[in-house]
Formats: sequence, C-alpha cells, structure tokens
Amino acid sequence: MTGIPLHGTERSAPAMHDPNISTAGRWLRIVAVAALASGIGPRVWAQAVGVADAGQRLIIESVTITLVNPSTDPALNNRAEDSVRRALSLFPGQRYDEERLAFVDAIARRNPDIGRITNTVRPGRIGGLDILVEVELADPVAAARGNGYLITGQTDDLPTLYDQGGTLLRFRFDVLSMFYSNGNAWYGQPGPMLAGNPLVQGTPAGAGTSAWGEGYLHYGLYGMTPLSAATYVYGGLSAITSLSAGQELFTNEGRIYTGVEDAFAGIVTGQTTARGDRLVVNLSAGRQRFTLANAFLIANTAANGGNRAALQSNARWASDLLVLGQVVYNTTKVEAFYVDPDELPVIDSETTIAGVNVEVQPASGLTLAASYLEVPQSQQSYFGPDGSIVGTREGLQLADARLLWQGAAQGQSGPFLGAEVAVQTNRNFDMQASAGYGLVGYTFAQARGTPSVSYQLSYFSGDDPATPTYERWDPLLSGGNGEQWVQGVNHFKVVQDSNVIAHRLQAQVNLSPKLQLVPQLWAFYADSLNNIGGNPALTFLSDNAYGTEANLTAKWFVNRNVYVHGAVAYTVPGDGVQQALGGEADPWWSAMAFIRFAF
Repeated sequence: MTGIPLHGTERSAPAMHDPNISTAGRWLRIVAVAALASGIGPRVWAQAVGVADAGQRLIIESVTITLVNPSTDPALNNRAEDSVRRALSLFPGQRYDEERLAFVDAIARRNPDIGRITNTVRPGRIGGLDILVEVELADPVAAARGNGYLITGQTDDLPTLYDQGGTLLRFRFDVLSMFYSNGNAWYGQPGPMLAGNPLVQGTPAGAGTSAWGEGYLHYGLYGMTPLSAATYVYGGLSAITSLSAGQELFTNEGRIYTGVEDAFAGIVTGQTTARGDRLVVNLSAGRQRFTLANAFLIANTAANGGNRAALQSNARWASDLLVLGQVVYNTTKVEAFYVDPDELPVIDSETTIAGVNVEVQPASGLTLAASYLEVPQSQQSYFGPDGSIVGTREGLQLADARLLWQGAAQGQSGPFLGAEVAVQTNRNFDMQASAGYGLVGYTFAQARGTPSVSYQLSYFSGDDPATPTYERWDPLLSGGNGEQWVQGVNHFKVVQDSNVIAHRLQAQVNLSPKLQLVPQLWAFYADSLNNIGGNPALTFLSDNAYGTEANLTAKWFVNRNVYVHGAVAYTVPGDGVQQALGGEADPWWSAMAFIRFAF
C-alpha cells in the first residue's frame, strides 16, 4: 500500500475470506478496502511551496561571498571574508535553511571586523539554489553597540530584534496567498477516484471548472546565545494560521485553523583549524522539519489539508518530534535521526522512522551518499492481491545509495547526472521492494538564459500477484516540489511514488537572474497491473499506461522578501485509467499562482 492508511480499517480485511460471500462480493470488498487504504488524498501535500521557503530547504548549488565595502587594507579584507566563509561553512550540496543561516550569520559577526551580512537566493541550474552572501565591514562604534530593533529602534533591522555578542533574537513572519483552479479534476470522475477517502467533506471538485483560494500566516520567534566561544544553544517557537475557501479538490467547505508549528531546541559546537578545516556537532529535538537528502524518502513530515486547510500551499512542515544529531567535517556529513511525522488525526498511522545518513564529497561537484532507515512503529497495513493483509509497515528496513555529479564549475557549460537505488525489506514478513532513478542533463552556461535540459527515469516497484513476496514500494514521506519527488502537478494526485515507472523530460531557462521557467513533459506507466493500495478506481488495471502530462512552472524571486510562483498543467489519462473509468475519463488541467512575503 502507498501513502498513509486509515487507522483501524485494516481490521475489515479478513472478512474477504468468508465463504458465504459471493465472488462478486469479495471483489467489491477488495475494492472497498483498497479505497479506504489508499493514500491518494493525504499524499497531495507537496505541490507548491515557495522555492526559497525555509520549510522547503532546497539543495545549495553554489555559494558566492562578496565584500561590499572593502577597506584600503587588503589583509583586513581577506581576513574578514575568510572568517565569514569559515563561520558560515556553506558548501554546495548542503540544504538551505533561512533560520539556521541567520544563526551562523550571528556567529560570523562576533568577529569585530564584520558588520552586516545579507544573503540572496536565486534559482540554480539543476533545481537548487545559488546563494549570494554580501558582507559589510563593521563601523567600530556600531559593532560595539550591536544590531536589532530592540537596540537601535531602526525598522531596517527587522526581523532581527536583538543581535549582540553572539546572542540573536529574531522573529519570523511569512504570509502566503494562493489561487488554484482545476478543469475536470480527478479526470471528471471524483466518485470512483475518491471512494472512501476521509478528506472528502461536502462536495469534491470534479467535472467542469472549479477554483478556490487559500493561504497562511507563519509567525514566531527564533534565537540563539553562546555558552562559550565555540558552543551555542538555539531554539524556535512558532505557530501557523491557515485557511481555505471555495471548491477545493476534496471539499467545498471553508476552514480556518491555528496550530503550533516549530517548537525545538538545540546545541551546536565546533571548531576551525588553522588550515580552515571546519568541524560542527549539532544536536536538536522537538517539533521541526526534516528533509533527508533530495526528498526521495523523507520530506513531508507534516500533513496539510483536511481541517488544517492550506492543502496546496503546504503551510505545515514540522514533525511531531524530530531528534537529530549531526556531525559535519568540511563537506562530509553524518547524521542520525528519529522522526514522528505530524499526520492528520483522521488518518494517523502512528508511524515513526529512525535512520542514519552519510554524505561525502570526494571531489569537486561529486556527492556520494548512503542511508539506512527502520520503522520501529506503525499501524499502516500492506494488502496482497486478494485484499488480505500481508503485513504492516512496522519492521520496515530500507537501504539507499545515491550520487550526484555536476561536471562543470558554476558559470560553465557541462553535463550533470544523478542516480539512486533503494531496497525495502521487513523483519516481520516476506517483503522485497525496490526503487531508484537515473538522471542525465546538460547546462548551456554560455547560451542566452543559461538553459539546462535533463531526462530522468524513475522506478517504484509494484506487487507481482504471481509471487508470495510482497513487492510494492512504500514511498514513506517522499515529496518536496515538482523538481524533486512530486511527480507531475496533477498526476501525482492520482498515482504517488509507488507501482509506477515515470519518464521526465525537463528544461530550465533563466529569463533573468531572478526569473526562471521550468517546463516538464511526463509519461507514467504501471510496473504491475495489480494496484491494490493505490487509487481505489485503479485497483485492477488492464493496461499499464497511466497517462501523460505537460506542465510549466514560473519562479520569480522579486527580492529577498517576496517570491511569486505560478504553474499550469495539462494531464491526459492513459489507456489503463480510461479503461478503469469505463472510457469516461476527461483530460485534467490546472492553474495555480501564489505570492509569498517573508521577513
């Protein structure tokens, strides 16, 4: 089964073997269980989050540090730039996080030569971010006084409230407003496509045109203070108010919801040698977001939609509990984690995940990594070809290996490629599922718009009914954005990352340093015609063609506070979907735009 199950529904499965039930009745019950067990609603979490959002935390592709007011003393300039570079310890391949970056900015400013540090994000060439860091040498008087609104009374210092001697207090205020529209949502067949889905309240979207609006406010305080010259404690506390109104995918009922988002504390320490080698040790715990690597396995550590609203804008990311330990030595990272995702109460599978992750960069532009995960607790069930329970997610074991190679330096033309392979087993029953992808592309740095093109083939196994082994891939908390593991704007809502073979052709074109277009063409096929655990209408397929999709995304980084995002998509059902829906499936189009303002 994919997605997240309905807590308690697994108890009804054994009744399928009652000899008094007719063959037709058994098949109907199989379909009903698959409908209730499908994760089709909750897995629509990661569709359209601002690329620069701290919750998104995309991969850093390049880091450029510039001294904006160099002195006449070259030695002072070199010392200042070097101290910032070592304090930030930012490397390509790491993950962008606005709040944590503000913390290391404060550490860097403990150097009396350093005044203001600002960072700007721009779209990278392979779906990540380029970071531009501007460093301003300090005015000695201002440096002694400190920064922040509570010290200076200057609104220009916001969102920093207090910044002196390594102690930093800043507030967060994000506001997002989104408009979303569909034509023939669920291929115009919401009845069979959403059968038994707990997120359906009132009337779901379907045939014809529908639209809704949603948004959220994210507000809170984040701070840090030194315990010694090399050790700091930090933490954050925030809340989110989200709302939706109009004809959403699952409901036409308006909702507003306020809940705690971040609530975490941590301690970080480290040292930098005379040669510039950087060691960082970081331990944190509490409600916070966690993304493992490229979001292939873990990204959606909180659920949206339902009574929480903000289905498509993905307001919430923080898990109920994340315990995270990290050791970073230059470009090598080792981390251990335990995550309890914040699931919707109506479909809470009580899943927890523990694991370790290792990432190394043995050469410039090359990242090698491996992960191992286990699921110590879960009530999510897996269903066999006859609809009976073959086991649960509890006891799942996963091994993963991956690589990413950028063959050319920043600003130069060249190839890039990526690959990943993962295997799932379960200590409690016979399971052998697999997944992986291969990516190859090329960046034309000297061409107008510095375009890049790429082809990606992804594979997530389905269950072969002819074998006793359970083989359907469990996507866990996979997600991210449309260039990560949300595969297709519309199609991902129908078929998540399980029992699917996906072909993606993608381009990225920078119309300006702040404006990027990303067109994609997709073709989706089922690995197995047995699709129990997927969408209820597609439980048994007679053809492996799910469908095709063309979409276009536009990203506009207006300035460091404002981000605008838009997307359009057109999805054509394949023969497998058409036959499952009795030939009545219509093409599905959608359009979306949002604007996000953040301090």
